[in-house]
Amino acid sequence: MLGIFDSGFGGLTVLKPIHERLPEVSTIYLGDNARAPYGVRTQEEIFQFTLEGVRFLFERGCPLVQLACNTASSQALRRIQQEVLPRDFPDRRVLGVIRPAAEYMALHSRRVGIFATPATVESNAYAHELFKLNPEIKVTQLACPGLTDLIESGNCKSESCEGLVKQFVGELLRKDPMIEEILLACTHYPLVYNLFRKHVPPDITVLTQGEIVAESLAQYLSAHPEMNDRLDHGGSKSYFTTNGEDISALASLFYGSDIKFKRA
Repeated sequence: MLGIFDSGFGGLTVLKPIHERLPEVSTIYLGDNARAPYGVRTQEEIFQFTLEGVRFLFERGCPLVQLACNTASSQALRRIQQEVLPRDFPDRRVLGVIRPAAEYMALHSRRVGIFATPATVESNAYAHELFKLNPEIKVTQLACPGLTDLIESGNCKSESCEGLVKQFVGELLRKDPMIEEILLACTHYPLVYNLFRKHVPPDITVLTQGEIVAESLAQYLSAHPEMNDRLDHGGSKSYFTTNGEDISALASLFYGSDIKFKRA
């Protein structure tokens, strides 16, 4: 089984492209909806919550976990890879979403904008990765407090949500009017992609991460056949949430077809 972890609904925007790109790979999705959003929490909280999610997926037989959360990738991934895996799970692997997106942007643009959670912006993870890949790229980041909360609560079409998106777009472009490409660097944000596209000038590309991460994962499995062989290829799909309420109906709207969640 391939494990996919996110702080809530946002990871579904990564999970669906993974299902489309690797339909034969069985998956287990865990959304920590009860403690979402992660973007306003402390680094230690994010690390502990992410580690709990990864352990949950490992316990269900996943040799490989894809973090589908930028905040978790920026604040917890490195510690899990460097401290936890060698000590407790030397035969397991955990991947993030930041490196694949940075590699893509480094090939396609010289001036990029990043919309992300406060924690992701604070980490400077994208700026660091892009600088390593191409020191000449100009990176302009903007934290978007409150946006993930509205999306997670299902208020994607509210006036408040559009007002926030319009405000954030204006702030980012005032910081750098010459941006060529913008990344929605929170996996919740593609759920309001149309709002971003409405307010971002048409000559600026707006990127989402789902397809980029799915292709990167496919390349990883091709380069590591020993890991691919350990995955189940029956195409089964399971969905778990830490929320005590039934979130299946709302999650199905985000995913684009009916899915059924179980309580983790």
